[in-house]
Amino acid sequence: MSSLALYRRYRPESFAEVIGQEHVTAPLMQALRNNRVNHAYLFSGPRGCGKTTSARILARCLNCEQGPTPDPCGECQSCRDLARNGPGSIDVIEIDAASHGGVDDARDLREKAFFGPASSRYKIYIIDEAHMVTSAGFNALLKVVEEPPEHLKFIFATTEPEKVIGTIRSRTHHYPFRLVPPGTLRDYLGEVCGREGAKVEDGVLPLVVRAGAGSVRDSMSVMDQLLAGAGEAGVTYAMATSLLGYTEGSLLDAVVDAFAAGDGAAAFEVVDRVVEGGNDPRRFVADLLERLRDLVILAAVPDAGEKGLIDAPADVVERMQAQASVFGAAELSRAADLVNAGLTEMRGATSPRLQLELICARVLLPAAFDDERSFQARLDRLERSGPPAAAFAAPAAAPAMGYVPGPEAHGMAPAGPGGGVAAARAAVRGAVPDAAAAAQAPPVQAPAPVQAPAPVPAPAPAPVQAPAPVQASAPAAAPAPAQAPGAWPGAAQPGSGAPAPGAWPGASAPAAPATPAAPAAGAWPSAAVPGSGAPAAPAPAPAASAAPAPVPSAAAPSAEMAAGAGQVQAMWPGVLEAVKNRRRFTWILLSQNAQVTGFDGTTLQLGFPNAGARDNFASSGSEDVLKAVLAEQFQVNWKIDAVVGGGGPAPAAPSSYSSYSAPAAPAYSPPPAAPQAPPSQQAPQPPAYQPPPQQAAPARQPPVQQAPPPVAPEDDVPEEDDPDLVDSALTGHDLIVRELGATVVEEYTNE
Repeated sequence: MSSLALYRRYRPESFAEVIGQEHVTAPLMQALRNNRVNHAYLFSGPRGCGKTTSARILARCLNCEQGPTPDPCGECQSCRDLARNGPGSIDVIEIDAASHGGVDDARDLREKAFFGPASSRYKIYIIDEAHMVTSAGFNALLKVVEEPPEHLKFIFATTEPEKVIGTIRSRTHHYPFRLVPPGTLRDYLGEVCGREGAKVEDGVLPLVVRAGAGSVRDSMSVMDQLLAGAGEAGVTYAMATSLLGYTEGSLLDAVVDAFAAGDGAAAFEVVDRVVEGGNDPRRFVADLLERLRDLVILAAVPDAGEKGLIDAPADVVERMQAQASVFGAAELSRAADLVNAGLTEMRGATSPRLQLELICARVLLPAAFDDERSFQARLDRLERSGPPAAAFAAPAAAPAMGYVPGPEAHGMAPAGPGGGVAAARAAVRGAVPDAAAAAQAPPVQAPAPVQAPAPVPAPAPAPVQAPAPVQASAPAAAPAPAQAPGAWPGAAQPGSGAPAPGAWPGASAPAAPATPAAPAAGAWPSAAVPGSGAPAAPAPAPAASAAPAPVPSAAAPSAEMAAGAGQVQAMWPGVLEAVKNRRRFTWILLSQNAQVTGFDGTTLQLGFPNAGARDNFASSGSEDVLKAVLAEQFQVNWKIDAVVGGGGPAPAAPSSYSSYSAPAAPAYSPPPAAPQAPPSQQAPQPPAYQPPPQQAAPARQPPVQQAPPPVAPEDDVPEEDDPDLVDSALTGHDLIVRELGATVVEEYTNE
């Protein structure tokens, strides 16, 4: 293998081989075809983008025996002399202006320029680093550049064209070169590695392109360094990251996850790992800014990876998509602005670690700032976290009189028993019970049903018949027993011998009260019944449980365990609530992306929308957090299987009765109809109201009054006995004068 540098071995020999400079090579090739070549050219642009190489190619095209031509033959003596590894031509002189930019050098060049070429068509001077020529040297060259002999051509190459005096620039054709696009440069590097027979992992070429910053020569030098140090496995991503000084992807993922969850401890732990690992804090901040830039673009353009807006491997793009999904647009924009400002402040700072920690603190504390961007970031965080589960739960019935919440009741749980973490724990223990606990547990007693108060007798019906009542507890002549306010769904009805559908197992209906009348709904227990003169009889005690509900055991799985994923989904909001108290990032990731897709009794299967979200769940430690919550809060040891497919937002929190799987209330049966009024007194009736399906007790609807039929304007004629017709009524300004005390100043007549 040759010892030449990689960029020298693959230096282009024609304009067709120059990459990323089509805006320069195409006009030059057309000028050669038209034989309209100028006497002086100025090539400018960043370093390593092909200025000197293009000057050599132009000289080769001009002195080719078949030229001037855009495609040198490569066989003549001039082409061989000016080839990639050729000895050079005596008629093509390259001058380094950094060491030959004085006035004496310019005079020497001017004296030799008038001699004709030795064996070529033109004598060509390539002046590299032309901005290093002094003003006196340019002035000495001015005359020969302005009016050169026919055989003389000048090509100036510089990275700072503004330092070339205007009198020289005005006498040249200026072609500005540009940095090579990343995609074009990455493809070219891949082609070079293929020619070299080198193995390169995915993700290495983007790092090389980033290190080269659009310069072909710089990128080729970096690639040459990596190939020189590659082992049998080729150039690996870890090797390229450590050698080029870039931050590991795991550190960037950890700090971004900490920003998303608002976890200050995790963020400062990453800072400590960066400093203790010997990484440069400035480079870490620059890499973090690059990651935030990619997240901002992914949040705005989800398919940015396919469109080429992000130069990263497919697995990294998927992981960044999962990270962008847990951020708000304002949060990402604010974080990028703060990191960018912090990177500027770190230049020349005496304590880079302190600056890095301050950047993390500013990103994590939007409430400490009162600007608009911080306010929007706080709104994004509130919208992402969402309202508590109680806000989505169905309104539970009011608890019975004297109910005292248990020790597990808290502000985040829904009203009434059976909500929040307590409901989730009950569901988990019902799904996977403990055999020892089941053996020692006493029989389960049914709770006492609440006594339903007897309704007050209805008054006499009005002369005009009202619409049919729509509520079960509406007063009637012989009302049916109504469900007591605050009682559990399906509680036994007074006076019945069997429990209602949906009642607790083994609960029996109490006997009807002995008192002739019960207090009105909402009255105190000791309040007297109107018209009775005696206090109301106390509610009867609940009957003993006829058959206690069996407790499932581990040896004999219960019917609830057969439900599998359905029961886990029912208790999933409570699990999320417990996870939120442990780690907010895991809660955000699960609530936004995960969904329960299966459960076989020992393994909980979670579905994620894409592989990036699944990998982020596994690599961020969220799986361990979920297992710890299930073990500590719910006393189960489940395996977690994260799969791709079926992911999405977490299901809404269940209602207060979801943990008991109570069936729907019995269908509504209307009470006996009231006595009908005479036909002459009956008003037209609207259609009978039909309650919506599965609605046990719809709200009372007021009677709907039919609107009178419309009257045509031509038929709207007042009757003679209309009391509203008053001939003495005032109109116009007379009324205004009398009522408002106005004074008529002047009247105008419109002609």
